[in-house]
Amino acid sequence: MKITNVQVQTVEVPLLEPFRISLGVITHARSAIVSLETDEGLVGYGEGAPGLLVTGENLPGTVAGIELMKPDLIGLDPTDLEAVYWAMNRSQAHAPSGKTAVDMACYDLLGQKAGLPVYKLLGGLSNSIETDITVSINRPEVMAKKAKAWVEKGFDTVKIKVGTGRSEDLARMKVIREAVGPDVKIRVDANQAWSAKAAIRMIECLNEYDLELVEQPVPYYDIEGLEYVTKHTNVPIMSDESCFTATDALRLVERRAVDILNIKLMKCGGIREALKINTVCETAGIQCMLGCMIEETNVGITAAASLGAALKNITRADLDATFSLSDMPFVGGMRVEGANRLVLSEEPGFGFVGLNGSKGKK
Repeated sequence: MKITNVQVQTVEVPLLEPFRISLGVITHARSAIVSLETDEGLVGYGEGAPGLLVTGENLPGTVAGIELMKPDLIGLDPTDLEAVYWAMNRSQAHAPSGKTAVDMACYDLLGQKAGLPVYKLLGGLSNSIETDITVSINRPEVMAKKAKAWVEKGFDTVKIKVGTGRSEDLARMKVIREAVGPDVKIRVDANQAWSAKAAIRMIECLNEYDLELVEQPVPYYDIEGLEYVTKHTNVPIMSDESCFTATDALRLVERRAVDILNIKLMKCGGIREALKINTVCETAGIQCMLGCMIEETNVGITAAASLGAALKNITRADLDATFSLSDMPFVGGMRVEGANRLVLSEEPGFGFVGLNGSKGKK
């Protein structure tokens, strides 16, 4: 099987409401959908959803990066994943979201060729995974109302965005815990908002409301600070923006700078690199969470859920981006059962059908 063409379409879907974190505000899911066409008539789909506030990428740059890779990809066998990986790396440095789109499409084709769903190719532990739900920054009473509504729908874990100030964050946690009750797990994500010493003080106060974990409390580059926080609090600390690649993961686990590590395909460049990150962590006895960018559609979430469901060391999921979309742009892939269970297709590959109507732009 050979790649004969690489098509790129962009999709833009408004979020149901603006999504605010300590780094800024997001209003739309904007991504590049890649179609890898082959000489056997099979087509593989992938998504590159650049997260400007996290990776520094934007959609025009992601599309341009994929176009740059196109000459190096045509003629390759998409099931030769190593060949594809190194061809992309020769084309350009970094560019994780564009590389993720191509990597994802190759895994889709590998599954189609093998006659197996991708989750089985990746390990096959399960065909489903439960996700938490994220509540973005707003007034405390608004966040509490939203958190309670999600719990009433069936979610048992909520992730709360914080990082706008001590008094505001404490007020948020108080009313949210009162609203959801004592049995719901609460994760806190500061998105790099605190210094190391401020993080220790904040976590001590916030843990009055019983935290499951705290995500990325300090700036991404402050590995020493992250290590300091991890070693000076009993609340589990998870990295996000501090880890893009397996090299980053190795540095973090060598220093025991985190208790848990958040993998996102759009940060690391695809499933291939995500597998390496998980292996590094599993070897060191550190569990992983599978996360997503709010800019992703059901294409990216299907791929991430396939990885998260397949591997035992991935014990948590934050794959809730599709719950924020005003419309679902793609047909096929994972489906939601109950409130929070993402169930994967048993069709070969990811089970994608194609763009929903004419939502894509060339």
